[in-house]
Amino acid sequence: MTAPAGQEGYLSALPQRLLASPLDFILADHLRQRVVCSLLDRLAARHRFEVDIAREVLVHIENDMAIHVIDEEQDLFPLLRRRAQPEDQLEPVLGQLSTEHAEDGAHADHIVAGLKAALAGHHEALDETLRAELSRFAASQRRHLALENAVVMPLAKKRLTPVDLKALGGRMAARRGILLEAAR
Repeated sequence: MTAPAGQEGYLSALPQRLLASPLDFILADHLRQRVVCSLLDRLAARHRFEVDIAREVLVHIENDMAIHVIDEEQDLFPLLRRRAQPEDQLEPVLGQLSTEHAEDGAHADHIVAGLKAALAGHHEALDETLRAELSRFAASQRRHLALENAVVMPLAKKRLTPVDLKALGGRMAARRGILLEAAR
């Protein structure tokens, strides 16, 4: 699929070597997620079903987004909880983000099912209910990403140690079946 104008390459796989700088990898993945939000809005706004875009969105939601959430929930957030200072007041933010991750998982499952059904049925248009769900999910993701980028990522850059970052990058790489030293 050719990406829409202005979005070329953002949904391409991120360079494996970027995992050596795990916070940069996460931020780059956030950019890709914002592109997915634009694609979801496009699917929701168009009366004609764009099959290639739906397929690309499906791959991202089912694979990349799911792994990204695990990166945050199992590795980044626990590291931040250990390193945060009381004045950071981070726990309410991480609690909110974790709740959103769980809610987003349920919404993503519904979107995946709807898009797969439309693809399997060779639909020419998406039904209004699914189109509304796509728009709501995109808006929710944008708010979520804004909070992560404005609060979590700057604090991670400030608080995580070089040892933390190396461990984080190693776990993220392993989750993707990548040997970090070989990816450099």
